[in-house]
Amino acid sequence: MARAAPQSVREPGDESVPVDVDAFKRALASWASGVTVVTARRGEHVHGMTVSAFCSVSLTPPLVMVCLDKSSNTLELVEAEKVFTVNVLAQGQEELSQRFASKEHEDRRFEGLAWQPGANGCPRIPGAVSAMDCRVIDTVDAGDHLIYIGQVDAAHATDAQPLVYLRGGYRALS
Repeated sequence: MARAAPQSVREPGDESVPVDVDAFKRALASWASGVTVVTARRGEHVHGMTVSAFCSVSLTPPLVMVCLDKSSNTLELVEAEKVFTVNVLAQGQEELSQRFASKEHEDRRFEGLAWQPGANGCPRIPGAVSAMDCRVIDTVDAGDHLIYIGQVDAAHATDAQPLVYLRGGYRALS
């Protein structure tokens, strides 16, 4: 005798399964985050993108993770070279955040930007609060993104205030 497939059980008022995409975006928008630009380099070809999905993973060894859209040009360079740099943007760098987030003129993101190569050769953004030069040690396939876990091989930090993003806008720390 065939058994019936188990039914999903939802409590009254439970709107968590399945989640509406717009509701999910609104929920994520309530998480304040720093703004980072992840950069990569292959020879003379450099690329970067604004990334909000970044966090520390481990102190020993020093590990961080970033999530990159599978369709991004930056991902192609990270895949090829297995290195990237995370640049934490400073207050006042909203224009850079927007420049590296926009698909328009994607090939000209570095124009007029006097970047310096980090220890791994990837661009460090001038004026950023910090930069972490990473080597990919693991990759996880996650929907429309890849999660890269990178070992931090070099880091630089300043006392500048970070750029913060919350509910669709940039914020200052008080």
